[in-house]
Amino acid sequence: MNPANEFFQLQNRRQFFQGAGLKVGGIALASMLGQRAWGAQTGAGAGEDMHPALPDLPHFAPKAKRLIYLHMNGAPSQIDLFDYKPRLTDHFDQDLPDSIRNGQRITTMTSGQKRFPVAPSKFKFERCGQSGIEMSELLPHMKTIADDITMIRSVHTEAINHDPACTFAMTGSEVPGKPSLGSWLSYGLGSDCQNLPAFVVFTPTVKNPSQALFTRMWSSGFLASKYDGVKLRGSGDPVLYVKNPPGVNPGDRRTMLDALGKLNQKTFERFGDPETQTRIAQYEMAFRMQSSVPDLTDLSGESKATLENYGPNVTKPGTYAHSALLTRRLMERGVRVVQILHRGWDQHGSLPAQIKNQCMDTDQPTAALMKDLKQRGLLDETLVVFGGEFGRTVYCQGKLTRENYGRDHHPRNFCMWVAGAGIKTGITHGATDDFSYNITHDPVHLNELNATILDRMGIDHSRFTFPFQGLDQRLTGVEEVHPIKALMV
Repeated sequence: MNPANEFFQLQNRRQFFQGAGLKVGGIALASMLGQRAWGAQTGAGAGEDMHPALPDLPHFAPKAKRLIYLHMNGAPSQIDLFDYKPRLTDHFDQDLPDSIRNGQRITTMTSGQKRFPVAPSKFKFERCGQSGIEMSELLPHMKTIADDITMIRSVHTEAINHDPACTFAMTGSEVPGKPSLGSWLSYGLGSDCQNLPAFVVFTPTVKNPSQALFTRMWSSGFLASKYDGVKLRGSGDPVLYVKNPPGVNPGDRRTMLDALGKLNQKTFERFGDPETQTRIAQYEMAFRMQSSVPDLTDLSGESKATLENYGPNVTKPGTYAHSALLTRRLMERGVRVVQILHRGWDQHGSLPAQIKNQCMDTDQPTAALMKDLKQRGLLDETLVVFGGEFGRTVYCQGKLTRENYGRDHHPRNFCMWVAGAGIKTGITHGATDDFSYNITHDPVHLNELNATILDRMGIDHSRFTFPFQGLDQRLTGVEEVHPIKALMV
């Protein structure tokens, strides 16, 4: 434990009990500024680095400078999108063999069913590109980027319910309170952008959101609050309270912030609370975002061809397509991590109709983002991850017909794909049995995937730690895991 850090943590605990009322005011202040988590290790003035990296990072030359994480919240059905199982048609409406299930646990939503009837996908699959990666007819645009991605068909996790599974996917732990992947990267690597947050989050609107999105998925956990992800809103002002009120010009605001910064610095020198430095930095970032955010969201400079590539919803704030285009613009501006969390993939019933709508929302913008990054020379230094928190069962939940079925949660195996800096292209890694129920070779645990992400960003996950509660905490947990070398060039 660093003695200075230990002192500050002790001070924080004392101050919580001595001034709980002031803490409530601090929470309100954070809410007014949109997020708490902007700034540098020390006070950030007009000419200072807002997002410095730790002195010893990166550990080695990175392949990726930026990360885009496309999270399909609710768990997309791998059987209907990426894991083609043609032999399932011979097992339609037959019970899943006990030899396949092998006593594995199931959720309470289907544990009361008398039968577990096999539900083959109703959708057609085809081999795509020169690589021959198989994808569903639901993904006509994603098929065109098959040669630029690595498909992982053998991802697995321990969590069987959404909230702990999403928390695990984003923080490496089912227990809330750990920093998210984006917060770890913001803490360790900082950002090349001085006018925008290092870690930005989008939560596009959907017709049937079904699952809640908890802020712990982009929270800084036990790290300083300045490493929280900053959520850009889909309606109204992208960030609340950044604009100056009527009658206040930028010069007046600059003078006020300089004076306020001096007062806050005196408070820091007196009490030693590191959150005071966060407050100084977030005021400064809010000032800088007054010009950077309008420039970011102004799409008038985008070509007609680019807008058409992202689809008809690209100019509608709050949509997945609009978020995807803003993601590319954030990458151009040097933001370290962008996370898009798209809801509505929890399809326990009426899966064919619901998953079709979800794919219509995400397929074209996702492919367009990949092509846009590649065309602009950004993909070589940007790591892109696409996937959910677990998979879906081969057996049907509820009533089964050939045209309609639902699927329950399935953590034993699911599909994700990765692309960009330092990742092989056009390959499939891992495989499952004929029922897409068990992994047959090359299993990939989510912590191994996170270790691989850190590796591509120039970080040795085993050395990237933070002391908390008597343990050198890390994103990838306490068990021994390794980056997946088979995915790397």
